[in-house]
Amino acid sequence: MQRISITECPRDAMQGIRRFIPTEVKAAYIQLLLKVGFDRLDVGSFVSPRAIPQMKDTAEVLKRLDTSANATQLLAIVANVRGAEEAVTYTDVGVIGFPFSVSETFQLRNANSTLAQALDTVREIVAICHVNGKIPLVYLSMGFGNPYGDPWSPTIVVDYMDQLFKMGVRDFALADTVGTSTPEGIARLYRYVAGTFPGVALGLHLHSTPSESRNKLIAALDAGCTRFDTALRGFGGCPMAEDQLTGNIATEALLQLLYERGIDAGLDGDAWAEALRYSNEVF
Repeated sequence: MQRISITECPRDAMQGIRRFIPTEVKAAYIQLLLKVGFDRLDVGSFVSPRAIPQMKDTAEVLKRLDTSANATQLLAIVANVRGAEEAVTYTDVGVIGFPFSVSETFQLRNANSTLAQALDTVREIVAICHVNGKIPLVYLSMGFGNPYGDPWSPTIVVDYMDQLFKMGVRDFALADTVGTSTPEGIARLYRYVAGTFPGVALGLHLHSTPSESRNKLIAALDAGCTRFDTALRGFGGCPMAEDQLTGNIATEALLQLLYERGIDAGLDGDAWAEALRYSNEVF
């Protein structure tokens, strides 16, 4: 099997917590995670502080990080062009992520824009990224269905991907925003999308209840997925979805499964243990 690429998601883990986590604690936690050796770290977002108050200090957190001896890419989330313009000014941020929902209802709820407007936004963000040497990453939010009754099918997902691909996007993550996916659905959609777009970097950003996480990871690995978004201890989820039952898939659940299959994740175990201990200060 190919090497497994893991994006650790402290931003997604922290963003829904009502108690404001001190900036120095966030920065210390992310600094510890940098030592672990993840491929990417989802460190923060440049969005309205009214929408996500917890992330209002992302710029200050970035200024406190020492990335001089690290190969981990830093990822920041944006919701509009203004956010992208700010994010690209930070040298350490190499990847700019944009959540594009295949559900019109959720796109309005999450970013206050229609799907047509979101496509225009992505076009501008891609141009900004290319000029500034950043990688544009698009999350296909509600990629496995949604509770809002909007039209959904694998064909709809692929149609939107095709439009985004033609804009120059080459990094995608199929995102199960509210935990509606099943192992069978994950395998089916991943194989379909990967077969349709063999040249893209295609990952999975799954939200799940802890009891369902393992079977979903097994299905994804068996379908050929080599790129996963996870969060230490399974914290987080999407605050805009208002679903308290689902969170991120725990990084340790993925690591355990990889260990059982004899797959080396290439991470520093001592640094991981240190970050795990410090997480009690964060959460």
